Amino acid sequence: MSQTVRRAIDVLECIARRPRTQTEVGEHLGVHRSTALRLLESLAEGGLARRLPDGRYAVGHRLAGLAQLAVEQFGLKDVASEHLRGLGERRGHTVHLAALEGEQIVYVDKVDPVDGVRLYSQIGRPVTLHTAGVAKAILAHVPRERADALLAGCDFAPHTGTTITDAAAYRGALDETRARGWAVDDGEYEDYVNCLAVPVRDSGGDVVAAVSVTALKAKADLAALEADVLPDLMTTAETISKELGWRP
Repeated sequence: MSQTVRRAIDVLECIARRPRTQTEVGEHLGVHRSTALRLLESLAEGGLARRLPDGRYAVGHRLAGLAQLAVEQFGLKDVASEHLRGLGERRGHTVHLAALEGEQIVYVDKVDPVDGVRLYSQIGRPVTLHTAGVAKAILAHVPRERADALLAGCDFAPHTGTTITDAAAYRGALDETRARGWAVDDGEYEDYVNCLAVPVRDSGGDVVAAVSVTALKAKADLAALEADVLPDLMTTAETISKELGWRP
């Protein structure tokens, strides 16, 4: 990589964090302010930077447009796939990726354990909203009216002794999920499995998907999942979100 290109990249990363003066950019690069000014003016001519009324430089509108085009080239599944497989290999449990698509939450990827039992879930099929951890992780973070619309057709049918069968109780579970940052499925669809799920955000900060780790209770109960798996699961979801353009 040429020195000029490397410096241009450094400048863009510098002014993307907050607007800077040419002196600050020069100090960041370790060059004279005149050199920094030439770089800034060249980037501004190309629309990648812009000079503010107070003399500082910020990212340009063309850069924002290019960033949006870049995001559109990376589908959720493409971005997440490698990270999901890594999580599955490290933890030895089933990993799911589910996404909010229209009026449904759908499984878009799944990683089965190499030597474990395969679960009922299928890629392309909608999740059971009132039982699935991924559904709770998503619904807890979308606007209330959107969550209510998605849940309007939910029958809250019992599947096991721990299924939430009341809409008010379910909303309470969503409040708990939002407060702690992850969702739980305590054997609510099949009583021999449990799972934890964490939301995934897009470049605008909206929750658009969730990643979960589902384990046979005989191998790991909820306490074990929280102690041993949750930190890795949360890091994986955060990594996927960042690659989709999200910034904390």
